[in-house]
Amino acid sequence: MLTAIVTQTGDQVQVRLVPSETTDTTMPEAVLMSASAEAEATETAVAEVKTPPNPVNPAQNEMLWAAGSFLVLFVLMRYFLFPRLKKGTEARYASIRSNSEGAVQVKADAKTDVAEYEKALDAARAEAAGRVDAARQTVDNERTAQLAQVNARIAAARAEADQKNAAARAAAQGDVAAAVATVATRVAELALGKAPDASVVNAAVASTMEGSRS
Repeated sequence: MLTAIVTQTGDQVQVRLVPSETTDTTMPEAVLMSASAEAEATETAVAEVKTPPNPVNPAQNEMLWAAGSFLVLFVLMRYFLFPRLKKGTEARYASIRSNSEGAVQVKADAKTDVAEYEKALDAARAEAAGRVDAARQTVDNERTAQLAQVNARIAAARAEADQKNAAARAAAQGDVAAAVATVATRVAELALGKAPDASVVNAAVASTMEGSRS
């Protein structure tokens, strides 16, 4: 006669049939009840092993853990993380706005400086042009004065030369008139046999020289 031996190791259930050592074909009622209980337990264990958990339908403890985690995350986001993020965003926005306003102010200051520089440059150009005009006027005045002095010197030298030329011409004319008068007197003396009047000869020579000069 065979005897069923059921062994359970973790989730595995093993059933072995072994020959019985007794020759009694009748089994005690306790043994039968024990075997029946073990068979039922074996069937229950096999049923439990064969029925895996449903992955789509979460267990109650998992739902509680998920709800608790979500609640904790919500509290952290609402009272800690979001205020810090908002504060950091506002600080960054304020910094960017301050930098933008500072850039606008720097640009305005630069425009003002450029306008002042251009104004100073125009003033310097005007002053330089005025100085150049003044220097040119001074040079023109000095040149005009020097030219006037030179012209005066030339005029004085020319007048002096004219006076000297006139004196020399007068002296030469006097010498020529005297020589002509001498020659005329000698010719008249030879022609008339006597010396003519000197005044008449000089008047005739002077009249002749005036006529030839004109």
